[in-house]
Amino acid sequence: MWNRLLDFISSLKLTVICLSLAMILVFVGTMAQVNFGIHEVQQRYFQSLLIWWPSGSHGLKIPVFPGGHLLGGVLLINLIAAHARRFRWTWSKLGIQLTHAGLIVMLAGVLLTDFLSVESFMRLAPGETKNYSEDSRAMELAIIDESDSQLDQVVAIPEARLKQPGAVEIEGLPFQITIRHFYQNSRMQPLDKAGSNAVPAATKGTGSQLAVSEVPQATAENERDLQSVVIEMTSIPASGEAAAQSLGTWLVSDQLVESQAFSYGGKPWRLVMRPQRYYKPYSLTLQKFTHEQYAGTQIAKNFASHAVLKDPEKNENREVLIYMNHPLRYRGETFFQSGFEQNDTATILQDVYNPSFVAPYVACVIVAAGLLLQFGYHFVRFLRRRKTNHAQ
Repeated sequence: MWNRLLDFISSLKLTVICLSLAMILVFVGTMAQVNFGIHEVQQRYFQSLLIWWPSGSHGLKIPVFPGGHLLGGVLLINLIAAHARRFRWTWSKLGIQLTHAGLIVMLAGVLLTDFLSVESFMRLAPGETKNYSEDSRAMELAIIDESDSQLDQVVAIPEARLKQPGAVEIEGLPFQITIRHFYQNSRMQPLDKAGSNAVPAATKGTGSQLAVSEVPQATAENERDLQSVVIEMTSIPASGEAAAQSLGTWLVSDQLVESQAFSYGGKPWRLVMRPQRYYKPYSLTLQKFTHEQYAGTQIAKNFASHAVLKDPEKNENREVLIYMNHPLRYRGETFFQSGFEQNDTATILQDVYNPSFVAPYVACVIVAAGLLLQFGYHFVRFLRRRKTNHAQ
């Protein structure tokens, strides 16, 4: 039984099945972009183990097709098993084995990139300093304690947790947060314009004057969802005190530009929905941003960011220049000059963290070496046979 299982895992039949399913997945995922958009399809179809039906977040869901991660993982196992079972240390097969090894490294690198890589952006105005980048697709709910005039204490709840209704366990807060409703994409209107049947989205803050409704998810490449969440805050009673008391409900949304302030326990607090942040042990300060154009046109010739990199842990304090096709690489992260805001008021740097970025280069070198060895070996054998035939 085990031998038959190993034979199937390392068989060419499994390879053909996985490649056929992958072709179907690419076709279906491409068609689904019309309804869901490229980023949503990427997560549902290509960056998942299984594709579920229906695709909504509520109710019973049934797996209907293997996702990209599952197919890629099975292909990787299949290739490793075939390589191990059929490997022979002979010069005639060395090139083929190296080629297979290179494909294994490439597949493993693709999977690791999907699991480990993080893309974010850093927006900097001249003179501005930041020690964090922001995710362009994911949001977070930030609860900010402003009682210390020198340093804000921030607790952030990621978007993935906001999608799950119920109480959120957070240590250090004097009150409890409960998720009442999450809107993946929402529209807000003032109560006087929302109709006679409209009800306030919340009892406290800006939400008490607004009505909120769910709208279809954004699908266009230049559009994105505007998330909103209704939360309830309740007191945490000390031992011997009465039951917890509700502090009201609040609407926090990506559409609300200003944060919402409130007081509790003698301290000032703020609530805000913002792009998810990735803090760093170093900072970048933008000194100057330059934007050159081709004469007589609006076409960008070059745009560059002159910045200062400071890292107290490594005693680093130096000027850096980030411009087109010349990124800054530091502490495993790469900063690309991605764009700029209108009238050159700020620069936008794309921050990419990818610990497996070397894998494709290593894989290409191994595959190239394998092909050269294989063709070289057979070419030498051909020349020897030809020489022998002429001698006869």
